[in-house]
Amino acid sequence: MESINLNQSIAKNADFIQHVGEESGQPVQKCYQCGKCTAGCPVAFAMDYTPNQVIRMVQLGMKDELLRSNTIWICASCSTCSTRCPCNVEITHVMETLRIMAGNSGTAPEGKAKYVEIMYNALLGTVERYGRTYEVGLVLQNNLKSKKLFNGADMGLPMLQRGKMKLMPTKVKGAAEVARIFSEVRKMEGGVK
Repeated sequence: MESINLNQSIAKNADFIQHVGEESGQPVQKCYQCGKCTAGCPVAFAMDYTPNQVIRMVQLGMKDELLRSNTIWICASCSTCSTRCPCNVEITHVMETLRIMAGNSGTAPEGKAKYVEIMYNALLGTVERYGRTYEVGLVLQNNLKSKKLFNGADMGLPMLQRGKMKLMPTKVKGAAEVARIFSEVRKMEGGVK
Protein backbone atom coordinates (compact mmCIF):
# COMPACT_ATOMS: atom_id res chain seq x y z
CA MET A 1 0.00 0.00 0.00
CA GLU A 2 1.28 3.41 -0.96
CA SER A 3 2.29 5.75 1.85
CA ILE A 4 0.40 9.06 1.89
CA ASN A 5 2.11 12.21 3.08
CA LEU A 6 -0.51 13.98 5.22
CA ASN A 7 0.96 17.42 4.60
CA GLN A 8 0.69 16.86 0.84
CA SER A 9 -2.90 15.64 1.23
CA ILE A 10 -3.87 18.67 3.29
CA ALA A 11 -2.17 21.08 0.87
CA LYS A 12 -3.71 19.38 -2.17
CA ASN A 13 -7.20 19.54 -0.65
CA ALA A 14 -7.02 22.94 1.08
CA ASP A 15 -9.94 24.20 -1.04
CA PHE A 16 -12.09 21.28 0.10
CA ILE A 17 -11.24 21.86 3.77
CA GLN A 18 -12.03 25.58 3.48
CA HIS A 19 -15.22 24.90 1.50
CA VAL A 20 -16.60 22.47 4.10
CA GLY A 21 -15.84 24.93 6.89
CA GLU A 22 -17.44 27.87 5.07
CA GLU A 23 -20.49 26.05 3.71
CA SER A 24 -21.27 24.32 6.99
CA GLY A 25 -20.40 27.40 9.03
CA GLN A 26 -18.47 25.17 11.41
CA PRO A 27 -14.99 25.57 12.91
CA VAL A 28 -13.88 22.05 11.93
CA GLN A 29 -10.26 22.94 12.64
CA LYS A 30 -11.10 23.35 16.36
CA CYS A 31 -11.98 19.67 16.85
CA TYR A 32 -9.34 17.96 18.99
CA GLN A 33 -10.79 14.45 18.72
CA CYS A 34 -12.20 13.97 22.21
CA GLY A 35 -14.70 11.44 20.80
CA LYS A 36 -17.73 12.71 22.74
CA CYS A 37 -19.69 13.04 19.49
CA THR A 38 -19.13 9.40 18.61
CA ALA A 39 -19.81 8.20 22.15
CA GLY A 40 -23.29 9.76 22.03
CA CYS A 41 -24.20 8.99 18.41
CA PRO A 42 -27.18 6.60 18.27
CA VAL A 43 -26.30 5.36 14.77
CA ALA A 44 -22.49 5.18 15.00
CA PHE A 45 -22.75 1.37 14.95
CA ALA A 46 -24.04 1.52 11.36
CA MET A 47 -21.49 4.03 10.03
CA ASP A 48 -18.35 3.25 8.10
CA TYR A 49 -16.67 6.31 9.70
CA THR A 50 -17.69 7.61 13.11
CA PRO A 51 -18.57 11.32 13.56
CA ASN A 52 -15.16 12.23 15.03
CA GLN A 53 -13.46 10.35 12.18
CA VAL A 54 -15.48 12.37 9.66
CA ILE A 55 -14.29 15.63 11.21
CA ARG A 56 -10.70 14.38 11.24
CA MET A 57 -11.02 13.34 7.60
CA VAL A 58 -12.27 16.84 6.75
CA GLN A 59 -9.26 18.29 8.59
CA LEU A 60 -6.99 16.04 6.53
CA GLY A 61 -8.71 16.86 3.23
CA MET A 62 -9.92 13.32 2.52
CA LYS A 63 -12.61 14.48 0.12
CA ASP A 64 -13.02 11.38 -2.05
CA GLU A 65 -13.34 9.00 0.89
CA LEU A 66 -15.88 11.25 2.61
CA LEU A 67 -18.08 11.80 -0.43
CA ARG A 68 -18.21 8.03 -1.04
CA SER A 69 -18.88 7.17 2.61
CA ASN A 70 -22.12 5.73 3.96
CA THR A 71 -21.82 7.84 7.10
CA ILE A 72 -22.91 11.11 5.52
CA TRP A 73 -26.18 9.47 4.49
CA ILE A 74 -26.73 7.38 7.61
CA CYS A 75 -26.37 10.37 9.97
CA ALA A 76 -29.79 10.86 11.57
CA SER A 77 -29.24 14.63 12.01
CA CYS A 78 -30.38 14.27 15.61
CA SER A 79 -27.69 16.71 16.86
CA THR A 80 -26.67 14.50 19.79
CA CYS A 81 -23.07 14.88 18.62
CA SER A 82 -23.35 18.66 18.45
CA THR A 83 -24.81 19.02 21.95
CA ARG A 84 -21.90 17.01 23.38
CA CYS A 85 -19.14 18.85 21.50
CA PRO A 86 -16.93 20.99 23.77
CA CYS A 87 -15.77 22.95 20.70
CA ASN A 88 -19.34 23.74 19.56
CA VAL A 89 -18.93 22.03 16.18
CA GLU A 90 -22.36 21.28 14.69
CA ILE A 91 -21.40 18.01 13.04
CA THR A 92 -24.87 17.65 11.53
CA HIS A 93 -24.16 20.79 9.46
CA VAL A 94 -20.90 19.24 8.26
CA MET A 95 -22.72 16.01 7.30
CA GLU A 96 -25.35 17.98 5.36
CA THR A 97 -22.63 19.93 3.54
CA LEU A 98 -20.91 16.67 2.59
CA ARG A 99 -24.22 15.18 1.33
CA ILE A 100 -24.77 18.25 -0.85
CA MET A 101 -21.22 18.05 -2.16
CA ALA A 102 -21.64 14.34 -2.93
CA GLY A 103 -24.89 15.04 -4.79
CA ASN A 104 -23.39 17.94 -6.76
CA SER A 105 -20.38 15.85 -7.74
CA GLY A 106 -22.57 12.96 -8.87
CA THR A 107 -21.12 10.65 -6.22
CA ALA A 108 -23.85 8.11 -5.55
CA PRO A 109 -23.86 6.31 -2.21
CA GLU A 110 -23.45 2.55 -2.19
CA GLY A 111 -24.75 -0.22 0.03
CA LYS A 112 -27.41 0.61 2.59
CA ALA A 113 -26.74 4.33 2.18
CA LYS A 114 -28.26 4.34 -1.32
CA TYR A 115 -31.64 3.51 0.23
CA VAL A 116 -31.27 6.39 2.66
CA GLU A 117 -30.58 8.75 -0.25
CA ILE A 118 -33.62 7.43 -2.14
CA MET A 119 -35.89 8.03 0.88
CA TYR A 120 -34.27 11.43 1.53
CA ASN A 121 -34.93 12.56 -2.05
CA ALA A 122 -38.45 11.08 -2.10
CA LEU A 123 -39.34 12.89 1.13
CA LEU A 124 -37.99 16.22 -0.07
CA GLY A 125 -39.75 15.73 -3.41
CA THR A 126 -43.16 15.31 -1.79
CA VAL A 127 -42.63 18.31 0.47
CA GLU A 128 -41.54 20.42 -2.49
CA ARG A 129 -44.53 19.34 -4.59
CA TYR A 130 -47.29 19.50 -1.99
CA GLY A 131 -45.89 21.70 0.77
CA ARG A 132 -46.06 18.75 3.17
CA THR A 133 -45.36 15.03 3.31
CA TYR A 134 -47.63 12.88 1.16
CA GLU A 135 -47.09 9.41 2.63
CA VAL A 136 -48.57 7.28 -0.16
CA GLY A 137 -46.55 9.12 -2.80
CA LEU A 138 -43.47 8.94 -0.62
CA VAL A 139 -43.76 5.18 -0.15
CA LEU A 140 -44.55 4.54 -3.84
CA GLN A 141 -41.65 6.68 -5.03
CA ASN A 142 -39.30 5.08 -2.51
CA ASN A 143 -40.37 1.54 -3.42
CA LEU A 144 -40.08 2.15 -7.16
CA LYS A 145 -36.63 3.72 -6.97
CA SER A 146 -35.28 1.16 -4.50
CA LYS A 147 -36.81 -1.67 -6.59
CA LYS A 148 -38.55 -3.04 -3.49
CA LEU A 149 -42.05 -2.75 -4.90
CA PHE A 150 -44.01 -4.30 -2.05
CA ASN A 151 -41.93 -3.00 0.86
CA GLY A 152 -44.36 -2.06 3.65
CA ALA A 153 -47.40 -3.06 1.58
CA ASP A 154 -48.80 -5.06 4.49
CA MET A 155 -49.08 -1.85 6.52
CA GLY A 156 -50.61 0.33 3.80
CA LEU A 157 -54.18 -0.98 3.76
CA PRO A 158 -54.67 -0.92 7.56
CA MET A 159 -53.30 2.63 7.69
CA LEU A 160 -55.65 3.75 4.93
CA GLN A 161 -58.61 2.06 6.62
CA ARG A 162 -57.87 3.80 9.92
CA GLY A 163 -57.50 7.17 8.24
CA LYS A 164 -53.79 7.44 9.10
CA MET A 165 -52.93 8.09 5.45
CA LYS A 166 -54.80 9.78 2.63
CA LEU A 167 -54.87 8.13 -0.77
CA MET A 168 -54.72 11.47 -2.60
CA PRO A 169 -52.35 14.31 -1.75
CA THR A 170 -53.51 17.61 -0.35
CA LYS A 171 -51.65 20.85 -0.77
CA VAL A 172 -51.17 23.20 2.11
CA LYS A 173 -51.67 26.94 1.94
CA GLY A 174 -48.41 28.42 0.83
CA ALA A 175 -47.28 25.37 -1.18
CA ALA A 176 -46.04 27.74 -3.90
CA GLU A 177 -43.88 29.47 -1.30
CA VAL A 178 -42.41 26.11 -0.24
CA ALA A 179 -41.59 25.34 -3.90
CA ARG A 180 -39.96 28.79 -4.23
CA ILE A 181 -37.82 28.08 -1.16
CA PHE A 182 -36.66 24.78 -2.70
CA SER A 183 -35.80 26.60 -5.92
CA GLU A 184 -33.78 29.24 -4.03
CA VAL A 185 -31.90 26.59 -2.07
CA ARG A 186 -30.98 24.78 -5.30
CA LYS A 187 -29.59 28.02 -6.70
CA MET A 188 -27.54 28.54 -3.52
CA GLU A 189 -26.23 24.98 -3.74
CA GLY A 190 -25.22 25.52 -7.37
CA GLY A 191 -27.88 23.15 -8.71
CA VAL A 192 -30.21 23.76 -11.58
CA LYS A 193 -33.99 24.35 -11.66
